[in-house]
Amino acid sequence: MEIKKGKIIIISGPSGVGKSTIVKEIIKNKNLNLKFSVSLTTRKPRLGEINGVNYYFVNKKDFLSAIKKGELLEYTVFINNYYGTKKNDVDKWINNGYNVLLEIEIEGVKQILKKYKKDELISFFIMPPSLEELKKRIKNRLTENDNSIKLRLERAIKEIEFKSYFNHVIVNNICDNAKEEIIKIIKNYLNK
Repeated sequence: MEIKKGKIIIISGPSGVGKSTIVKEIIKNKNLNLKFSVSLTTRKPRLGEINGVNYYFVNKKDFLSAIKKGELLEYTVFINNYYGTKKNDVDKWINNGYNVLLEIEIEGVKQILKKYKKDELISFFIMPPSLEELKKRIKNRLTENDNSIKLRLERAIKEIEFKSYFNHVIVNNICDNAKEEIIKIIKNYLNK
């Protein structure tokens, strides 16, 4: 029997909108047959982040080498740090029937949309209830200085302009509600 190829499930949105929290909850749902693609990054780990679990923390030289070798499905630069998705992992999982969950930046989404057919992916843009709430969430993380918060908010405004690229726009007012809405949509896609 031939294995049915999996889909790419993209979660994106502004920094601080709650993408990671939503992803942690979605990945627990065993009915979705998910694999989470851990991204590479050159940024320093935040308190409690684990290499290979939250990100693969690499230096800039190794990241640029991965780009040059064509090892990345997508990549972007955000506040002087590189972020990217390992192509081999994604291809292997999809070909083995898993649905691959990607939490990536807008620039990476644009790259993936050029490489895959519409029926091979499901994309979600996570919106904050308001920019004021987004600012509060970023400040509450206690990981950013004032300049970084300013840059993240400026970028958020630009990113929101691209929400029409996505299949679904979800407002993350209450994390459990956003998570349940996303799970319901994914199940509908997978049952087609």
